[in-house]
Amino acid sequence: MLTILGFAMIATFLVLIMMKKMSPIAALVLIPALFCVFVGKGAELGDYVIDGVSTLAPTAAMLMFAIVYFGVMIDVGLFDPIVRAILKFCKADPMRIVVGTALLAAIVSLDGDGSTTFMITVSAMYPLYKRLKMSLVVMTGVAAMANGVMNTLPWGGPTARAATALKVDATDIFVPMIPALAVGLLAVVALSYVLGLRERRRVGTLTLDEALVREPESETALVGAGAGAGAGSGPGSASGVRAGAGSRSGAGSGKAAAGSGGSEDAAAEDGGSDDDFQGLDPNRPTLRPKLYWFNALLTVALLTAMITELLPIPVLFLLGAALALTVNFPHIPDQKARIAAHADNVLNVSGMVFAAAVFTGVLTGTGMVDHMANWLVDTIPDGMGPHMGLVTGLLSLPLTYFMSNDGFYFGVLPVLAEAGQAHGVSTLEIARASIVGQPLHMSSPLVPAVYVLVGMAKVEFGDHTRFVVKWAVLTSLVILAAGILFGII
Repeated sequence: MLTILGFAMIATFLVLIMMKKMSPIAALVLIPALFCVFVGKGAELGDYVIDGVSTLAPTAAMLMFAIVYFGVMIDVGLFDPIVRAILKFCKADPMRIVVGTALLAAIVSLDGDGSTTFMITVSAMYPLYKRLKMSLVVMTGVAAMANGVMNTLPWGGPTARAATALKVDATDIFVPMIPALAVGLLAVVALSYVLGLRERRRVGTLTLDEALVREPESETALVGAGAGAGAGSGPGSASGVRAGAGSRSGAGSGKAAAGSGGSEDAAAEDGGSDDDFQGLDPNRPTLRPKLYWFNALLTVALLTAMITELLPIPVLFLLGAALALTVNFPHIPDQKARIAAHADNVLNVSGMVFAAAVFTGVLTGTGMVDHMANWLVDTIPDGMGPHMGLVTGLLSLPLTYFMSNDGFYFGVLPVLAEAGQAHGVSTLEIARASIVGQPLHMSSPLVPAVYVLVGMAKVEFGDHTRFVVKWAVLTSLVILAAGILFGII
């Protein structure tokens, strides 16, 4: 009964948010509360919620201060060189923009933190998508899949969890999987290319001037960067994002290849102007060029401390945010303005995390997640025993989507590994197979970072889910197939 109710609760949640009948926060709170009553444990709802909140509180704190920290770093111009390089590659070609999104997300994902990746990627790419009226769910979907593949890094979380649960070395899991994961990353880039071509056919390949005409200069492209009371005045300071036309741009400098797909040469027709396409306002008053190397070293030190686990991640970001604000904005009104500028993102994300705590608390406290996992393991036919690597890889897709990584790796994976050992399948093979579902996992409603992604991109979570699930499943299956082909799994 608990198994059926568990699947019914998850299905109800997904259907309601994808049909936009409820907001994600409301659905994450009300649906599990209702099912908790159905299970007959309504009196224990408070305990379940408190347990869930206690578990996710460090994550919420980490996200709150990470948003403030990286928001300040964006404001002061730390990531402007990366943005300029990506924009120079992308120009005004939708295909290049989508591929650039995948590459940027993959590069930034090297720090092992999804929320950081999404904040930087959206900050850099959102202005281009808005200016060219491209699909924002393409941006969120591609970023989530690229981050999902890179999330398998030993310091990213899943690999470490698998190693801990099965008492093996994380290096022995990750290093042999590199060829399969590389194929998965190439699949994401190839998919980005295809989606980019589709966007190019839909909106056309534009020159810079035509892109500027299609979106008014007053359009707010990035909430928080260079915004807020006391941040200063001047062109673009209200939004912190603009597209600079440059001195050489003028009317009639090129034609759109709308509907035809165009050629890449069309995007470079006015190459000088394209180089001036700035995603982040280069004249925003929050820039601190004299402090660039201080901010760069502070960020490197922060990420190094995070990877080496010098202190708990929430504490590191709390200290980092406080230090970044104090050094870059020594005056109290300016500090308040920076905090206010990023308050919307902080409130939205932290609120979503605490709402998700209700969902996970009920799912775990009532025993639904255990019954669901045991049912799935019990349904595996005996004849599939020698192929437990394949089975584990396939199960990692739905299980890491419908439950937390902790629940899967510490609750289900040991059972799968034991079943595999009984049929001669090594523990390492099971561990490697268990990480192939991460491209899908990164869009799970139980992953706090995904709310940073959709929140900053101003995309409905249901729209993101409808778009990304099929492509994320395909990417995960490509990694699994590559692992089997290379003899890794």
